[in-house]
Amino acid sequence: MSLRHLIVAARFNELITKSLVESALSVYQEQGLADTVDVVWVPGAFEIPVTAAKAARTKRYASIICLGAVIRGETAHFEYVAGPCASGLMNIGIETGVPTIFGVLTTNTVEQALNRAGLKLGNKGAEAAHTAITMVKTLKQFD
Repeated sequence: MSLRHLIVAARFNELITKSLVESALSVYQEQGLADTVDVVWVPGAFEIPVTAAKAARTKRYASIICLGAVIRGETAHFEYVAGPCASGLMNIGIETGVPTIFGVLTTNTVEQALNRAGLKLGNKGAEAAHTAITMVKTLKQFD
C-alpha cells in the first residue's frame, strides 16, 4: 500500500478552500507525514471527483482528501454540484478501496463556510485529514 496522501482542492471560493488545505496540511505536519502529501488544485468542486478517481486508480495514494466550498446562491447551481460531488467521492472510495474523504463544505452562506474553515466552528480541513489518517489505519487491518 502506498504511503502517500493526496489533497484535491477546488479553486472556486479559494479564500475558504485555502484555509481548509492549510489546516489539513498542519495535521499531516503534526503527525510527521508532511513529506508524504501532494496537493493538486482543480477549478471547482465539480471537477474534484474525476481528479480523485484518476488519482485513486494509480494506486499511488493511501488516501485522498477532497476539499472545496459550495455555497448556495440564487440559482440551482448548488444542487447540481454538492450532491453529485459527494456521491461521486463515495463511489470512488467504494470502487477503489482508497479512502476518499469528503471535505467539501456545503453551506447556505459565506459566513457559514468561513465559520467551518477556521473562524468559529473548527476547521473541516483538519477534520478531513484526521479522518483520512484514521481510515488508512483502519483499512490496513484487512491487508
